[in-house]
Amino acid sequence: MSMLISRRDMLRTAAVAAGVWTISGNATRAQSTSPNERLNIAGIGIGGRGADNVNGAGHENIVALCDVDEQRGGKTFEQYPRAKRYKDFRKLLDEMHGQIDAVVIGTPDHTHAAAGVMAMKLGKHCYCEKPLTHSVYEARIMAQVAREKKLVTQMGTQIHAGANYRRAVELVQSGAIGPVQEVHVWLGADFNGPPTPTDKQQPDAPTDRPPLPPTLDWDLWLGPAGERPYHSAYAPFAWRYWWNFANGTLGDFFCHYCDLAFWALDLRHPTSVQAEGPVHPESAARWTIARQEYPARGDLPPVALHWYNGGGYPALVKQRNVPQWGSAVLFVGAKGMLIADYGKHQLLPEDQFQQFQRPDPFIPDSIGHHREWTEACKSGGPTTCNFEYSGALTEAALLCNVALRVGQKLTWDAANLKAVGCPEADALIRREYRAGWNL
Repeated sequence: MSMLISRRDMLRTAAVAAGVWTISGNATRAQSTSPNERLNIAGIGIGGRGADNVNGAGHENIVALCDVDEQRGGKTFEQYPRAKRYKDFRKLLDEMHGQIDAVVIGTPDHTHAAAGVMAMKLGKHCYCEKPLTHSVYEARIMAQVAREKKLVTQMGTQIHAGANYRRAVELVQSGAIGPVQEVHVWLGADFNGPPTPTDKQQPDAPTDRPPLPPTLDWDLWLGPAGERPYHSAYAPFAWRYWWNFANGTLGDFFCHYCDLAFWALDLRHPTSVQAEGPVHPESAARWTIARQEYPARGDLPPVALHWYNGGGYPALVKQRNVPQWGSAVLFVGAKGMLIADYGKHQLLPEDQFQQFQRPDPFIPDSIGHHREWTEACKSGGPTTCNFEYSGALTEAALLCNVALRVGQKLTWDAANLKAVGCPEADALIRREYRAGWNL
């Protein structure tokens, strides 16, 4: 079942949807899969969120599973006893590429691209958790390989499949609040404190050396990331708060909340990015305030997108009597405002919209975020968060941290992946891989 979301989405996904069955590489099964035949899927990174993703595709054949930690992946290994087990995804893909159609990637962020690019170069459809990658360059490469191989892809922004986001997009795109030139997105706001948070202490890298768990292959867990000794401050979960492995809270949530703005306003690449927050060489920022400028898109005006996490919030929330929701997306239009979070949305000011008649729904309800992907793998239809769309969304997220860490406003040359006049940003845009790893 194809999910054609809107006229803008059809244009955006056309490159991915076109000719999806003419897949190069070793995707012999993918070329012959019919709508009534189940896909053969491999799960890479199957503990925690990765387990949820494997189970999300569990209506298909789960034929191979990979995790660097036998204990963390244990429940999923047991749940699919017929699936072949691996620790190293490179070995899985080397041995099983002729027997699988697609991969589901739920590893920590720093290994998304290494696994995804290898699988896609072998012609495998790909579902990958958000953010799509650890670096801007990796996001661009993931989208490029998916496009060249004509593969069906989906990034795991599961809230995108919810009805609330669809109804909010319909309101914006139908002109309910008029042209939008300003969007504010905040996460975990502390409305009792100042809009700009006070500095929160950043932890240094741990110096003690706890014993390595016997079930964990630490070298494989590190993958392409810089060498660090094992510590529970990194694995199995807290990796998200260290630059070496992820991009902090911003990297965790930007793709979820700003997805709504990207979708509703057809955003792609910003022309400038600036950010403020505490900077530490090892640990990710505990709060960030960022601003991105997006150019006009056809008849849509330029947009300024503002991001706040870790306590910050836009001053206009209090100035204009906007509801103080802890996390939200606020569209500021010429004729009114729209505020939304994961589960609800509201037109503002309320008295102005008391007699407002909603447009008839024109975005179909989702059959499920994972099932959209598996059905598209069979039918050749596009997905709603394919790597063309989600790659650009991820790039925008990660550029906030690049601007933060170099300490200056970036003029962004998206075509060439360059921060104009800022060579110190290059190493953050494209990180150096550890010896033995490549894309």
